Amino acid sequence: MDCDLLITGDLLIDPLSGFKGHGQIAISGKRIVAFGAASTQWNARQVLDTTGQIVCPGLIDLHVHAYEWVTNFGLPADDAGIHSGATTIVDQGSAGAWTVGGFKAHIADHAKTDVRSFVSANLAGALQGGMEGTTLHSPDMTRVDELVRVANEYPSFVKGIKSHAESGGLSHWGTTVLEMALVAANQADLPIYVHTGELFPVNEATRPSAETVLQKAVSLLRPGDTLAHVYSAMPDGIMGQSQSIPPAVFEALDKGIHFDIGYGLNFSYAIASRMLEAGILPHTISSDVHADFNGYHDDSKLDYSLCGVMTRLWSLGMALEDIIARTTYHSAQLIREENEIGTLAVGSRADITILDCEQGSWTLSDGQAETLTVDQRLIPAWVIRDGELIEPNQRLLRDVRHPLSTAGDG
Repeated sequence: MDCDLLITGDLLIDPLSGFKGHGQIAISGKRIVAFGAASTQWNARQVLDTTGQIVCPGLIDLHVHAYEWVTNFGLPADDAGIHSGATTIVDQGSAGAWTVGGFKAHIADHAKTDVRSFVSANLAGALQGGMEGTTLHSPDMTRVDELVRVANEYPSFVKGIKSHAESGGLSHWGTTVLEMALVAANQADLPIYVHTGELFPVNEATRPSAETVLQKAVSLLRPGDTLAHVYSAMPDGIMGQSQSIPPAVFEALDKGIHFDIGYGLNFSYAIASRMLEAGILPHTISSDVHADFNGYHDDSKLDYSLCGVMTRLWSLGMALEDIIARTTYHSAQLIREENEIGTLAVGSRADITILDCEQGSWTLSDGQAETLTVDQRLIPAWVIRDGELIEPNQRLLRDVRHPLSTAGDG
């Protein structure tokens, strides 16, 4: 049988089927035409032997910021995507209803990476990094009808709505914006993705008590909606300052609300360890990669990546299969593309990530400057995007590509 690319390897992992082990993947054009144990002889135009590597569906980074040049902190889409090992990225709120058309036309349509958008609840998106958050993200800048309009205009691009549940917004307008976003989400049949952890300037006279912030969000959100930054150290975040798991966390899980990593600036090893010990696993794993909020088009301070997040969670005790599922199939389900991506199933799009698993000893920091020594790290060696074999440039993988080594390597 003929195919364009035949991938063979000793560790193929597919969360949908549960397949794990030696096998092969045959690709013709832009589709996977065979997957499973190596039982067929193929006449392949190109063969890729991945012995010693991990082959999985193309990674999906559910939380990036890639509206380059329009937001001051937007990254180049392909640097955040294929060149970091992710075949699909989802921008979380950089574009609003009045700017998402430009995001699609000038960024997404020109990227090799599959770029999608969770459109911001406000009209303009995250201009200037939300530094004028109480203006940009206020009820006055939120339009239910405009959110529904762009959802209907770009159904394959706008995959959800981004909103916030944090002390700044709550101190100024309570849950009004989140409620408006939910009205739009119900009308457009879209999920909501909600930032947690203090972000906007707070009116101290009406600051909500930190322990009530999560409860306010949980009381409003629906099954299938997502709360971001599950292992954040922010006082008004999901865990907050509590030494035990807040009741609202279990209420959210019982309600069918999902948690996303959204690694970002505030990820905490201590909180991650505490929540993992309690069995609170993220439903999805994402990076929240972005350039400097306080600069312009400057990513020099970015020191984390999706593969770095996966490496950290693996070292903290998450099983590799769980990590792969939460960076592929679970994310594909959330954006309702599980029949197209996030799997190695026959007929699905040929989006595949091939990871090197390097052995050694390296020190990785979290957002609190605490350190973790890992003895293995995941680095993208190849991606196949829409059937095309691409070698990532790894430009933004500073944490796993060049971390501080404790063994003379790295």
